[in-house]
Amino acid sequence: MTLGLVVGKFYPPHRGHKHLIETARRGCDRLVVMVPHHPSQTISGALRLAWLQEIHPDCEIHLVPDELGDDVEEWSRFTVGHLGRAPDVVFSSEGYGPRFAGFLGCRHVMVDRDRVAFPVSGTAIRAAPVEHLQWLEPCVRAYFVRRVVLIGAESTGKTTLARMLAARFQTVWVEEFGREYWQAKLTEGAPPDGPSPAPAAGGRSSAEAEAELAARAAALEWTSDEFRHIAAEQQRREDELARVANRVLLCDTNAFATATWHERYIGHRDAAVDAIGRCDRVHLYLLAYPDFPFVQDGWRDGESVRDAMHARFLHQLGALAVPVVNLRGPLDARLADASAAIDALLAKPFDP
Repeated sequence: MTLGLVVGKFYPPHRGHKHLIETARRGCDRLVVMVPHHPSQTISGALRLAWLQEIHPDCEIHLVPDELGDDVEEWSRFTVGHLGRAPDVVFSSEGYGPRFAGFLGCRHVMVDRDRVAFPVSGTAIRAAPVEHLQWLEPCVRAYFVRRVVLIGAESTGKTTLARMLAARFQTVWVEEFGREYWQAKLTEGAPPDGPSPAPAAGGRSSAEAEAELAARAAALEWTSDEFRHIAAEQQRREDELARVANRVLLCDTNAFATATWHERYIGHRDAAVDAIGRCDRVHLYLLAYPDFPFVQDGWRDGESVRDAMHARFLHQLGALAVPVVNLRGPLDARLADASAAIDALLAKPFDP
């Protein structure tokens, strides 16, 4: 059985690395990909390991300490000790490859050293990742896409803005799963995309429609498990769409906000919902202010809680390290301010 070896930091893995590993896999019976990692690297070894395992499930991905610098001879001795024997062939795209293989006493195969097939490097990607997304596999791409979350109380234009911003930046946006779940719950399992009740149908005032909705909502019982499901599904959808987003992903709320709605309906925080919210990677929050008329669309909780919910979000966001841009005024002003904030975010060096 021919044992092949590829060594690299894959910092991060890109299409050139994929070409190297796939070429190597076709050239041997068993392929080990050895990934040196060091705590100083901003992209953890564990994350690179997970990416490579997803991209190359037919290879053995080994994470090893990066403690030998550029000493090729020392790396050859380490490799033999780690594998239990020397490989039969080393595949590389770097100048050190032939010397490394020589110390191991095995054959060497050079793959696209001049980067003709894939003119990209990990250094270039780290310097400007959103400009090089075309060279990344979906799981890696999702890490570098900037995530922008619209957050705030009801009827503050979040959904409309998310849709408009996605069009403006030619990308995708994540809809609010909690609203979908709420609609299904209020209609006792009716399809979430079914017709919404008209707030003032039959001569009712909006106040009467809100009172009716409030009565129906008050009769419902909520559990922490439901909010855990909502938060987990919101996060899953966000992570899924990040794989295909163009530079930036717009999110109409997130799991962090779900935790605050848990507090609103259950009366206290939930550690499990909070934990899901803490896992979300957010690069910018856009906080929509409740400074224009409330519109009752037949599903919303009600104007009476809007100011209180806004105050709660404002307080919680103040405790985070994530930048927050406040959106006030009419929709066109909010769109302009949000667009400027996203442009500035995309122009900044990437901060994982």
